[in-house]
Amino acid sequence: MNNSGANTSPSVSKHTEMANAIRALSMDAIQKANSGHPGMPMGMADVATVLFSKFLKFDPAKPNWPDRDRFVLSAGHGSMLLYALLHLTGYKDMTMDEIKNFRQLGSKTAGHPEFGHADGIETTTGPLGQGLATATGMALAEKMMAARFKDVVDHHTYVIAGDGCLMEGISHEAASFAGHLGLGKLIVLWDDNEISIDGKTDISVSDNQLKRFEALGWDTQAIDGHDPDAIEAAIAKARKTSTPSLIACKTTIGFGAPNKQGTSGVHGAPLGEEEIALARQELNWPHAPFDIPAKVLDRWRAVGTKGARVSCEWENALNALNTEEKDAFEFALSGELPANFDEVMQAYRKQLTEDAPGWASRKASQEALNVINEHVLTTIGGSADLTGSNLTKTAQTEPITPKDFSGRYVYYGVREFGMAAIMNGMALHKGFIPYGGTFMVFTDYARPAIRLSALMEQRVIYVMTHDSIGLGEDGPTHQPVEHLASLRAMPNVNVFRPADAVETAECWEAALKAKKTPSILSLSRQGLPLVRTDYTADNLSAKGAYELSEASSDAKVTILATGSEVSVALDAQKALEAEGIGTRVVSVPSMELFDAQSQDYKRETLGPGTAKVAIEAACSFGWEKYIGIDGAFVGLNSFGASAPAGELYKHFNITSEAVVAAAKKQL
Repeated sequence: MNNSGANTSPSVSKHTEMANAIRALSMDAIQKANSGHPGMPMGMADVATVLFSKFLKFDPAKPNWPDRDRFVLSAGHGSMLLYALLHLTGYKDMTMDEIKNFRQLGSKTAGHPEFGHADGIETTTGPLGQGLATATGMALAEKMMAARFKDVVDHHTYVIAGDGCLMEGISHEAASFAGHLGLGKLIVLWDDNEISIDGKTDISVSDNQLKRFEALGWDTQAIDGHDPDAIEAAIAKARKTSTPSLIACKTTIGFGAPNKQGTSGVHGAPLGEEEIALARQELNWPHAPFDIPAKVLDRWRAVGTKGARVSCEWENALNALNTEEKDAFEFALSGELPANFDEVMQAYRKQLTEDAPGWASRKASQEALNVINEHVLTTIGGSADLTGSNLTKTAQTEPITPKDFSGRYVYYGVREFGMAAIMNGMALHKGFIPYGGTFMVFTDYARPAIRLSALMEQRVIYVMTHDSIGLGEDGPTHQPVEHLASLRAMPNVNVFRPADAVETAECWEAALKAKKTPSILSLSRQGLPLVRTDYTADNLSAKGAYELSEASSDAKVTILATGSEVSVALDAQKALEAEGIGTRVVSVPSMELFDAQSQDYKRETLGPGTAKVAIEAACSFGWEKYIGIDGAFVGLNSFGASAPAGELYKHFNITSEAVVAAAKKQL
């Protein structure tokens, strides 16, 4: 066993006791819960102790201090490492009772770190690789904020990642992106223990990770992860580079557990009382469960309190800024919109009703962004190599480059998943409102990060164009059919499918105002006629659904539609009205916002007692809650095809004639 305690110099002895406090809390909490992952916390305790005691800039008394270093536990299954560190360094809400309540209902100490549960948890982690990618977004946000406010922004982003994180494909997207931009304040500490759940990593991977990251533009080092002097020297060196850094920390998983260390058996199961007793002997830790000796706790609390001086110095620097710069900095961090935002957008929407443009909603989105980006200076746009198709770039958004981070547009490259996770990191860091684009069908690639946007309640806006078979000739591989339904099924996501330029502007307004909810704008490639020809100051799309066109007589039919199919619904209404059948059209730009309305509003909008037909160029799943079992759905129950858009709508019978026939059949 490579025991860090073998070196008995006073400094290393103190280090060993501090590291062993992490190990003890981890194995005790996991044993009490009878659930958890002791291997990584015990293996990386030495690395974490050096990082927190020698380098990390933080102040537990001010956990949200803007210029703190960010620490991301990408290997989130080792959550007890983080919880032990937060408790030992003195975060007030991470009490010993919380440690003892590990993995129990309502505790701050969830099985994987959950953003918002406790101070000091910078992001939700556990889905491997996403922590590394999210941290890349944090490091990018730091560079961008420093370009704007150089006197008050200067911090690092540290990541502890495991073998699994580096196996996940998103690690390549994030590492390639970080290397390209030269995010020098991003430092990844790789827990190089050669163990995965199935056994030794050599059963599934033989990558030379150091050469891989070096090829991606990173500085790389390899060290003994149980040698505190080597750890300190490596981190000090990494802090001086102009490139991101990967430090391979060779460790023993489950360090200190004599019969289980170095094996996959210590990864994800409690050690057991007998092995814990042996580990206490091995580590020379003769203390009862959850008992941290006063001298050890004092050392850890001293680590926590030393940040107070640095945070006070930073506050002095903030107060030394001129009033305009200080106000701009604090406003950016607040995430608020300008005071005149509603007024600006109302004027823009009024102009649209007068001009009546027939833009595709992706073009309408760009035009709305031209107005938004002029007034909301914290928006940061981007696209996954589809800028000219997503239309996410505007006149105000100069690109970020490796040499200039003052811009407002990010070329993410073909990295949809990476883009989404990086945007999560930017949102968590604070200072910016990120939005990024790709094709709607590729929400499948980005979905795990969209899910974390929702879980963490982050305002990240996904501009997803080419929303249906209406994209035409690119065919079924690129035509989203099930995606609207699958995204609507995800909690805390607002899915918008606007019908024209006015609704698109309204959806952008609603997305920007949803500070705790990510939004997906599902936008058309093909041109859409303006259906909102009468101006209203109220944002009707913010209600989720509303009566767009009333019946000329007693309503017998209600047609519900979204996006490009709203104009089809209006054509069907004309045909039915011409036959004396009173018909109303309801636009449904967002099911989620509609579901949040009062029962009376929903009942009135859906038209009680009328026959109901829903039309959407997508699968029917989800519409039954509005049209009932007797209602009709006009749409797709198959994949699309390759042909011009107009031909596809006829081929799949998504037409006004089909809506009319469906309505008459009910009547």
